Amino acid sequence: MTSWITVCDTCKREGWEEQGSPVTDGEKLAALIEEAASGKDVHVRRFSCLMGCARACNVTIQAPGKVNYSIGQFDPEIDAAEGIVDYALLHGESETGVVPYRQWPQAIKGHFVSRHPPLPADE
Repeated sequence: MTSWITVCDTCKREGWEEQGSPVTDGEKLAALIEEAASGKDVHVRRFSCLMGCARACNVTIQAPGKVNYSIGQFDPEIDAAEGIVDYALLHGESETGVVPYRQWPQAIKGHFVSRHPPLPADE
């Protein structure tokens, strides 16, 4: 099953205002993730505000029926984007969404904020 990467496109890391950039850090990271995901079995979407401002830049990795993850405190750099995409691919390949730590890309280690159990299949 293909996993979704949701990127907060309004994230602004500390010091963003001083940079004078018209583009948010979240927009920069989103563009890098979209580029890294091109042609791969993963979906990418942007969302305005994941409410993790203290840990900008924030991303979620999700798929129906699987454990889902919030990850953050990324620099908007290609290494981070590639690590996020690589993890999302592993998440998609996993039956439960749980990826063994030894398989995690180095770029995402230390960036996990929370995990969310899948919603029940029935009410």
